[in-house]
Amino acid sequence: MSKKSSLWSSYGLLICMVCGIVLGCAVGALFPNVKDANGDVIGPGASILKPLGQIFINLMFCIVVPLVFASISGAVANMKSARRAGKIMGTTIAAFVITGAIAAVIMIVLMKLIPPVLVPWQDIAAGTVDEQKSVAELIVSFLTAEDFVGLLSRRAMLPLIVFSIIFGFGVNMNGGPDCLVGKFLEDLSNCMMKVVKIITYYAPIAFFGFFADLVATYGSGIAQDYGRALLVYYPLCFIYVFTAFPLFARFGGGKGAVTVMLRHILRPAVTSLGTCSSVATIPTNMEVAEETGIPKDVSEIVVPLGATMHMDGSCFSCVLKIAFLFGVFGLPFDGVGTFLKIILVAVFSSVGMSGIPGGGYIGEFIMCSVFFPTQLELAYPIAITIGNLVDPPATMINSAGDYVISYVVARFVDGKDWLQKAIASRKAN
Repeated sequence: MSKKSSLWSSYGLLICMVCGIVLGCAVGALFPNVKDANGDVIGPGASILKPLGQIFINLMFCIVVPLVFASISGAVANMKSARRAGKIMGTTIAAFVITGAIAAVIMIVLMKLIPPVLVPWQDIAAGTVDEQKSVAELIVSFLTAEDFVGLLSRRAMLPLIVFSIIFGFGVNMNGGPDCLVGKFLEDLSNCMMKVVKIITYYAPIAFFGFFADLVATYGSGIAQDYGRALLVYYPLCFIYVFTAFPLFARFGGGKGAVTVMLRHILRPAVTSLGTCSSVATIPTNMEVAEETGIPKDVSEIVVPLGATMHMDGSCFSCVLKIAFLFGVFGLPFDGVGTFLKIILVAVFSSVGMSGIPGGGYIGEFIMCSVFFPTQLELAYPIAITIGNLVDPPATMINSAGDYVISYVVARFVDGKDWLQKAIASRKAN
């Protein structure tokens, strides 16, 4: 396969989506809605194209519940668990959660300093802040639904994730990958991802229609807000790679670990940027982990699990989307309770993301369903657009970070001098 065709296979759909957005904005600017003196629309202009985007949104709404259930419960059900593997997996998940929370906090601080949307978009009704619940009520509503039927709603994504994890462990205890339910969940997850892929082919047309309606309704100034968001996000990603990653490597591998990490991390970073896929970077991550001396059983759990669960870059983008939408709807982006909720959603929603190009659709849906349930039809496409625009650097942090987190997990499993022992062993041989 030539480099040109390889580049197109990795970024072709994204390029088409961007072209659809640009063309839709142009059509919306050329044919704006005509309003009377009272602000009522008397001529729809490019808003007649809105159904093109609505079709895509409705299709995603239809598959989100079975997709999240099958992918998460299937992943847990089919894990091979021994005592050491359990320790590795527990440490791995803890490291993913902690680093994801750190990423979310960093972005919250940045969004307070540099808000992506300075003025609420015109003609959008100001958002309302729900009545504050107690900590106990928040925990209950975050983690559970009232009954099984409540889990089947697209508005109960976090309880569905929790139930899917518990169900997956139940299947794992009953035989895991060897039992019929485990095989069914894995097959169902694969089938649902193919459905997502089919629907995604329609996305360029959907974004054309959505943005034609958006610009025709709210004006062309919205492009400035998207540009402001990207100017914040892209530099942050590269700063994070050269500051946080060395700190994680030093903590996990001790003396000399930063040098070793920097010598090996370029390959997974370039691979993830070139493929825009965490899953496609797994072989490269496994290769550099072996060259580094990371225990094989550690890398065999951390890297594949990280391809769908370790999403520091996605935590960055989740907070960016939430802050962006808060600005769009005129909501106040402040309060300890709000920030704690954002951190929880950023970390939890990353579990629902898959390691495929543009695979943040589910995480974006979870985020919108929690914060903007009554404005979902507008919030969701806006979040998807930001997700697609920041996908390459986010994937780089997600994927290359899997290799770095292996250092941390190896320290807790094999001791803080595991890297020095590996280097000494290699020199002796």
